[in-house]
Amino acid sequence: MKKRVLVTYNMFREGYSKLIEKYDVTFPPADRECFSYDEVMEVIDQYDALQSMYNFPVDKNLLDKATKLKIVSNYAVGYDNIDIPYATQKGVVVTNTPDPVTEPTADMAMGLLLSVARRISECDRNLRIPGKIEWGLLDNLGYSLYGKQLGIFGMGRIGKALARRAIASGMKIVYHNHKPISEEQEKLLNARYVSFEELITTSDVVSINAPHTNETHHIINEKVLEKMKKTAILINTARGPLVDEAALAKALKNKTIYGAGLDVFEFGHKVSDELLELDNVVLTPHIGTQTFDVRNEMAYCVSENIINFFEGGKITRVN
Repeated sequence: MKKRVLVTYNMFREGYSKLIEKYDVTFPPADRECFSYDEVMEVIDQYDALQSMYNFPVDKNLLDKATKLKIVSNYAVGYDNIDIPYATQKGVVVTNTPDPVTEPTADMAMGLLLSVARRISECDRNLRIPGKIEWGLLDNLGYSLYGKQLGIFGMGRIGKALARRAIASGMKIVYHNHKPISEEQEKLLNARYVSFEELITTSDVVSINAPHTNETHHIINEKVLEKMKKTAILINTARGPLVDEAALAKALKNKTIYGAGLDVFEFGHKVSDELLELDNVVLTPHIGTQTFDVRNEMAYCVSENIINFFEGGKITRVN
């Protein structure tokens, strides 16, 4: 009897072709975007594998109901939507998809950085409103990237990919991690390990590229923002709750820092009204991995994790 796999979101089928060949795979109906949590709860006890999305909660209640479940293959690099300790206790393997998201998320961080520094989005908006924008030599001034310092909080795959892009723009790289990367990698990226305090006080740009944990929750708060340069830019393409959004809105409004670029928000899809009113922040709806290529690559990756788990092979296990 074929293993049964439940996919919570209606994704492109191309990346799932191998999984569909091998197993009995259930997708949401064609006219539906996704299964609700309650719908999954009703049927999860019939499935051997669950392919969850980054925003689908795999909590204690669901894991208790999932009596046949052996693996949760998460369609994301982050897995804070899953109760990892309880899944481990229940003997359920959890995997993620780090490789496909690395380069596009670094692209997004660099794009936000350029847009904020050179006021691209702001100027685009204002040009569309008759009489809104001035064309003088001292109007619409921004900041060059060349020679500036980029401070990366979280020098993992995405942090390193961003560093490569920043080097091409002539930026200097410092970083803070739970531990330093190898000397070889530091030389390759021309990166210097510094304390968190030095990173936030000396960097012209601070990019958040770390996972959301109890330790990193609100790592960027009012006190930290007050220590940053008044000309500094904050970029967050990681997880929204790493930044105290109310404190950031206040800092942007009061010009405590120069600007920010955000692809993620503290309260998910709800963007604070204060941020929406500001010109010195560029906002995007969590599109760091939103390319045709990556969507299929991630589907292929979650499929490979499930297949290799059941048939023997390499998986990107996180517990």
